Formats: sequence, C-alpha cells, structure tokens
Amino acid sequence: MAFTFRPAARENVGLLIGLSGGTGSGKTYSAFRLAHGIAGDQPFAVIDTEAGRAKHYADRFRFDHGDLKPPFRPDRYAEAIKAADDAKYSVIVADSMSHEWAGEGGILDWQEDELERMAKDDARKRETMKMAAWIKPKMAHKQFVQRLLQVRAHLILCFRAEPKIEMKRGADGRMEIVEKQSLTGLHGWIPICEKNLPYELTASFLLMADKPGVPQPIKLEHQHLDLFPEGKPITEECGARLAAWAKGGTPPASDAAADWLTKMKDARTKDALVEVGRELRAVKNMPAATVKALRAAYAARLKEVAA
Repeated sequence: MAFTFRPAARENVGLLIGLSGGTGSGKTYSAFRLAHGIAGDQPFAVIDTEAGRAKHYADRFRFDHGDLKPPFRPDRYAEAIKAADDAKYSVIVADSMSHEWAGEGGILDWQEDELERMAKDDARKRETMKMAAWIKPKMAHKQFVQRLLQVRAHLILCFRAEPKIEMKRGADGRMEIVEKQSLTGLHGWIPICEKNLPYELTASFLLMADKPGVPQPIKLEHQHLDLFPEGKPITEECGARLAAWAKGGTPPASDAAADWLTKMKDARTKDALVEVGRELRAVKNMPAATVKALRAAYAARLKEVAA
C-alpha cells in the first residue's frame, strides 16, 4: 500500500496538560476548573491516588471518581486511563501522577526491588548493578508515555513538587547553598516525576503557594500563550478556550468574558450574583465556548456564595 499525504488540519487534538505544585498551590482545584471548562456540562473522570481526597471537591464540580491504589506501576496508571477513555469521558484528571515515580511500588521502589533481586546485600555488586536495575522500570515508563499519546480524551496530570537545593562554588571560590536547577525546575521547585515527562506534554506549569492557581510555564508553546494569560489564575474559561483550540476552532476573545468573571467575583451576596446571572442570560451573540465557560464559572461562584 502506497504511503499518502493529505493537507494538515488541526482537528480533535488530544491535550496533555501537566500541573505541578506543592501544598497550597491550588494544583488540584486548578486542574478541576480546567477540566470543567473543557468538559462543559458533562462529567469528567478523576483517577485519585490520594485516598479519596479528590472527593473534597465533589460539591463544586461534576465528576466521576475512581481510586487507584498501590502498587503505582506505570501499567496500572495506563489501565485506569484506558478504562476512562473507553468509557468516553472527554477529560481525565490523574491526581497525583507523582506516585508513578515516587509512590508505593512506583518507579523508584521498582528500581530498588530490581537492585535487591540482582545484588542482594552485596555492596560492591549493588554499585555495579545500579544502572542495570533501571532498565525494566524505565522501559515500563517509556511504554506508558507512548500509551498516553494514543488516548483520545484530554488528560490533565497533577504532580507534586518540592523545593531542592544544591551546593555550588561561588565567584569567590567558596561553596554556597543555591536553588537546584533542572530541566523542569523553577525557583528551585522540582516536579516529582521522571525528569523528561513535563516536556512530553502539550503544556506544563508550576503553581506556587504564594499565588495559588497562577501558572508559571515549564513548557508552553507559542500557539497556547493567549490561552493562559500571564499572571492570571487558571479558570473554566481557560479550559473552554483550550477545548475550542483543540477542536480546530479559534478560541474566543477573553476580554468580555473577563468582565463577566469580575462581576461574578464582585457579587458578594446570593441576590447580587443571581442578578449578574440574569444579565448574563440576556447577552446575545456570545461565542458558544465562552458561554459554556461562563456558565461553569457562575455555577462554581454560586456555590461559594451560598456556602
């Protein structure tokens, strides 16, 4: 059969989004807001590795929940993601993907098990077998990443991050403690995962506790810059605009939507917010993706005010 070509068009592109952060950075909440914006009125799937903590957001978002328990091998993540994809969820959130690397039975544990199998407690043999012990775990991770690229749903992967430091010699020749630098590190914060994984994704971000929900790019290509405005938190609108881009459309301009989001935020009582809702329903000729995002944001804000 002859190899053929056809004109390229962006259509139904699957998204792989990574959100990394420490405690209080808002990564899970931001992931859910993004998923809600992409999924619209439909539920999204959540693969939860943290003993049901994702359910804390059950009153704010519509999602179906699944527990992933140890051992956190790459193939078990792949099976869970495939199950959600086969069930036709448009968005799948995995929280946390860090367990695949550093959780019970994850890559680090697997490498140690391999080393124990190969060398037992022979110190000299353990030193010589360290690299060989990585072969099976790293190959399984590589296969997992390849399987991610075949998923039809949009994937949002949450990673824990932690601050790292290292010793370096300064200009004066003295050793000093500095923030650790890495391919994926920002301000010394390093995502807990295989070092290349954030670069396998469509886009990946670091979130910090001093500005919860505000993404700092680890990887962000030019065509996605406008979808994540600098200094602004991740919202449902980001998800809706990202979904529009993935479908091959042009994401709606965000100025009008930003005004409505500000009105919602400024409404401090339920009555005031309901009035904003009435005004919003009267607006005509607004892009469908923007309407979907604003409805999701309104529903979330209404729950906050009513609480």
